[in-house]
Amino acid sequence: MQFTPLEIPDVVLITPKVFEDERGFFMECFRQNEFEAQCGAHSFVQENHSHSKQGVLRGLHYQVERPQGKLVRVTRGEVFDVAVDIRQSSPTFGKWVGVYLSEANKQMLWVPPGFAHGFYVSSEEAELQYKCTDYYAPEHERCIRWDDPGIGIEWPSSDPLLSIKDSKGSFLLQV
Repeated sequence: MQFTPLEIPDVVLITPKVFEDERGFFMECFRQNEFEAQCGAHSFVQENHSHSKQGVLRGLHYQVERPQGKLVRVTRGEVFDVAVDIRQSSPTFGKWVGVYLSEANKQMLWVPPGFAHGFYVSSEEAELQYKCTDYYAPEHERCIRWDDPGIGIEWPSSDPLLSIKDSKGSFLLQV
């Protein structure tokens, strides 16, 4: 696997080695020792699977207590996946990085604890699977507005489909 730190170095794009032939393909999706060497000593306690239609934007989600690190991959379709640094003592506080994850490129994104996470579905539909370093705690979940001008994310669409919860997100400066 190739581990590439992004503009916010704690966020890492992971590109697996894919062995492909006329029968299909094989790839190793996760190896604890390599992940720890490149991203730190994190354990995963929960795995989630999300299915969304084209134009859906989910996020920007985070937990105020028990923050979750997420290892995200797309197994069907394509999404624009975004991480926003919400660690107030960080030199990259309020900065964002985004990458396209797809079933075709088979890349994964490591979003460490202390980041808000969201994605926009650019294909007809998409399925994401992601491992989490802590359990989902709805009482601690919060949402930052997807279109917060203080962050300035360059989403593929300016008119996404949002849940009621996501449409009522807070601004970063209210975090």
